[in-house]
Amino acid sequence: QMAPRKRLADGRQRHIAVHPEMTDFTVKIAKIIDETADVRIFILTRPDGGDLPLAPAGSHIDVHPNGGPMRQYSLCNPASDRSHYRIAVKRAPESRGGSAAMHDRLKAGDSLTISTPRNNFALQDTTGKTLLIAGGIGITPILSMALQLQELGRDFSLQYFTRSIPLTPFRDELLASDLSKKMHLHYALDPDSVKTYLRHLLWDRPEKGQLYVCGPAPFMQMVQDVAAATWPPDTVHVEYFTADPRATSDQGDAFEIVLSRSGRTLMVPEGLSIADVLAQNGVEVELSCEQGICGTCITGVLEGTPDHRDMFMMADEHAANDKMTLCVSRALSKRLVLDL
Repeated sequence: QMAPRKRLADGRQRHIAVHPEMTDFTVKIAKIIDETADVRIFILTRPDGGDLPLAPAGSHIDVHPNGGPMRQYSLCNPASDRSHYRIAVKRAPESRGGSAAMHDRLKAGDSLTISTPRNNFALQDTTGKTLLIAGGIGITPILSMALQLQELGRDFSLQYFTRSIPLTPFRDELLASDLSKKMHLHYALDPDSVKTYLRHLLWDRPEKGQLYVCGPAPFMQMVQDVAAATWPPDTVHVEYFTADPRATSDQGDAFEIVLSRSGRTLMVPEGLSIADVLAQNGVEVELSCEQGICGTCITGVLEGTPDHRDMFMMADEHAANDKMTLCVSRALSKRLVLDL
């Protein structure tokens, strides 16, 4: 499913992979598989049949569906297999066009524009045990991690929580593979039961252990809250799929921005983002997710107090108020001076 930016809460370690050569290119949809009632798998290949760019476990790509907005999806195939990319797209109940376009407008044989893979949720090199926890469609980056760890012969286990057997993406594949020996499936558990299980699971942290979590935001928060008792912050890694609800709801009051390098002053009205206003005035800034979850548009703040609405930066970075995302964040002060 959509794999925005990895964001680590409250001081948790973040690892950023920089790809200065990143470009968009065209792939062909070789196959579409109805994995569950609401999840479709897309197999993407190069039109000439050649190898695709390397995509280590945890990588994601920008996808530009015809007639739909750009979205980001995790790759869930083995990193060693460059013959294709595999993404799984869950139809969102209240889709704003992204997952609906992927489900309704695309068919096998169509061309699709994607980006070179980026990896903001990379596995760390450790001699300790790796614990992978997935909730629902959060299995997508976690699956690629499990496949890579298995290829490397590293010690790991996978805990996979879903609503029901029919709504478990990749269930048959997992059970039929060697990963089944490392995996525990949990179906239709109520939140209290999940929390009780997690307390037992996470109480004793393995020496040099690392924890990776992906899934719905409340599920990930529960895992982080339980893990906080025994897992140091820099050993817990999470990835969010959705933006802060405030990013698309409350637009806040109008405010002024000053571009420090040119001295230009621009007004950001209610209903438009800083990025929107900059584009309208011919100021180019790099954008990707436009939901505050990838960190592409982070810009320095020289004066003023931002109203942080991103899911990318950590709590201490928000508190510093010396940088902000331009696509969703706004201002608590009447004026912001930006390093632009």
